[in-house]
Amino acid sequence: MMENIVQALTPEGRVILAEYRRENPLIPIKKLHKMTEKQVKKEMSRVGLTWEKTEENLPQQHLIFFRKA
Repeated sequence: MMENIVQALTPEGRVILAEYRRENPLIPIKKLHKMTEKQVKKEMSRVGLTWEKTEENLPQQHLIFFRKA
């Protein structure tokens, strides 16, 4: 699915993911539905996305910004 999203992006396009923080055991979500920032970066680099920045202003999620490589 992400490969198709990357193909559909314009050259200036970005993908922004909101992922529950796996690093925080107090977030009441199954581990299966949480990811670390490192995991997200690794998976998105495999489909041709480059990390831009991460915002931590949400109480339970990372907001992770990517652009086309």
